[in-house]
Amino acid sequence: MIHITINGKVVECKDGEMLLSVIRRERIDVPTLCHHEAVEPSGACRLCTVEVTKPEWDGWCDYVTSCLYPAKDGLIVNTHAPKVNELRKSILDMYLARHPKSLKIKQLAADYGVLATSLETVVDGNNCILCTICTRICDHMGFSAISTVGRGHGKEVAPPLDMAPADCVGCLACAKNCPTDYIEYETGNGRLKIWNKEFEMVACTVCGKTTVTKEFAEHLSQQRDIPFEYFEKCDECHRKELSATMGKIANWEREVRS
Repeated sequence: MIHITINGKVVECKDGEMLLSVIRRERIDVPTLCHHEAVEPSGACRLCTVEVTKPEWDGWCDYVTSCLYPAKDGLIVNTHAPKVNELRKSILDMYLARHPKSLKIKQLAADYGVLATSLETVVDGNNCILCTICTRICDHMGFSAISTVGRGHGKEVAPPLDMAPADCVGCLACAKNCPTDYIEYETGNGRLKIWNKEFEMVACTVCGKTTVTKEFAEHLSQQRDIPFEYFEKCDECHRKELSATMGKIANWEREVRS
């Protein structure tokens, strides 16, 4: 274990642990848009930038993305130094110009006093900030159904050739974890549609509520050794069934003791 100083407080952490992890453990609010605990950090959004220095640096300091910067003994970190706040304002100013309709961007920008962009606005800008959370999670789950394509202003997240991706199982991990709600999907009549691909949903045999797509259930059944029948009951019905079972056990134990 080593010791670093964050905003004047000495804290203990592991050598090499990423600064963002330590900062969040100390319950210090540092904004992020591209970070997700389930996948490797990418440093794409730059909002988690912090100021770092050491006593032997003679007053010199650096500005680093905390999700990618490892902790070293004696490091001094300032999460909200004046220059750090200005850097975040500049980043959010650019995000506002590129994604003027994003409620998440507007909220973050307002937190730092940026109520309107000072740059030329991309009027038809969409809400995809290219954080790559969706593609990293998709890759991590072993599907790799979507990726970033194109370059410059035309870069976007899409399936291969912008066609219904053969490897997508409709798990919704991409859409549910998108920080700006860019990825859209439709559900209804026992069907799910995402990335121009339509899926059949598995319905709960007890209450009729849909659970997951048939393709995702089959994948989990084959790859994780989860019986397909497990997905034929929704979470609520599973909990009710478990409660009833536990109730029977408790009654049996009372009867045995009496």
